Amino acid sequence: MRDIFHQELKQLGYDLESMAAQVATAMERASAALRDGDLIVAEQVIDADERINDLQRDIDDLCIMLLVRQQPVASDLRHVISALRMAQTLERQGDLARHVATIARGRYPGPPVPEPVMSHLLTMADHAVRAGQDVARLIATQDLELARRIQTADAEMDRLHRESFQMILDPANELSRQQVVDAVLMGRFLERFGDHSTSVARRVTYLVSGHHLGSHDRAPEEEDAQR
Repeated sequence: MRDIFHQELKQLGYDLESMAAQVATAMERASAALRDGDLIVAEQVIDADERINDLQRDIDDLCIMLLVRQQPVASDLRHVISALRMAQTLERQGDLARHVATIARGRYPGPPVPEPVMSHLLTMADHAVRAGQDVARLIATQDLELARRIQTADAEMDRLHRESFQMILDPANELSRQQVVDAVLMGRFLERFGDHSTSVARRVTYLVSGHHLGSHDRAPEEEDAQR
């Protein structure tokens, strides 16, 4: 029975790795669709989100089954609970990639916003792509140094997000109302993608070390739930 349990835990890990890789690919393609005005790539991101959602449901079902049937304790329980929460976070990241791709598709064949705002948002998208790639590698390796780097890198994304508001509000950039809405939404989607990457990094740190987040380190999904 314990052999079966540990095989199921391994499967849970494989599913998480697959989900993180799919999320990373989704953000890479969403960024490319935004940069190149590629309608086909944007559609690929939107279609792929349902597969990410399906995988999240599969992980949820497996975690619940393990909790009910095996009643794990100590490190095994930490493994299952961490996987459950990380899958929820990755699913939200897939949604955010889809939102970016939806804006790119909706403004085809032109860019959603003019320069220099567009270049600034593309810089944010590049940061989001790296964050997604790092998270996929982190889940596969459980490298705590990489987890720390992900958290540190999020400060730069936050800075870029603050700067995006200054650019959007600058009358010299002459944005239409629709362009203001698109720019604000894209900045928000990309910034939240970075926040969720940090959340996964913290979850992995908890999984490996057993240390909980402090009360001041609220995870982004917990903030979302209160809004």
